[in-house]
Formats: sequence, C-alpha cells, structure tokens
Amino acid sequence: MLVLTRKVGEGIAIGDDVKIVVMQIKGKQVRLGIKAGASTIVHREEIYQRIQDENRRASTSDESAVSQASQLIGTPDQGVVRSPLRRHVRPPKASDE
Repeated sequence: MLVLTRKVGEGIAIGDDVKIVVMQIKGKQVRLGIKAGASTIVHREEIYQRIQDENRRASTSDESAVSQASQLIGTPDQGVVRSPLRRHVRPPKASDE
C-alpha cells in the first residue's frame, strides 16, 4: 500500500484518467474530490462492498427456485410446444369523407 501525505488543494494521479484532490480537512474528516473519465465507475467503499455481496448472492442459484422456474416454462423434453408471440394489429379505419 502506498501511503501519502497531502495538503488541501494537493492531489494524486492514478493512471492517465483519475485524479484525487484533497478538498477540505475538518477534524478527523477529509473531503476528497475525484476527477475520472465518464467510463470510470466510482463508489464509496461500503457501497462497492454491498454491490459485490449482492452480485455474489445473485450468481448462486437456489435449486428449488430453478426447479420451479423450469416447471413453469417447461423444457424441450416435456413436449412443450412454444409458438412465437403474435400481435394482433387492426387495420386502420376508413376515414369518413
């Protein structure tokens, strides 16, 4: 881990497109400004951790839920025949002239 000392107004650069600047120091709190390209996603650490935890939970499947979903949609070996979705479109009404 790199440990740096910075004063208000000073910053650090990460790569070519991320810059972190110390904006304000109040007691034990430090206010940081982060400049990054639009394609760089920036989160507070606790939010990032929640996202990662939720992604892990979503990636593991509950066998009973998968089984129930399979029964609802059917599988090819169950002989379920699916027809393509159809939209019924009414022809335009003849205008009164």
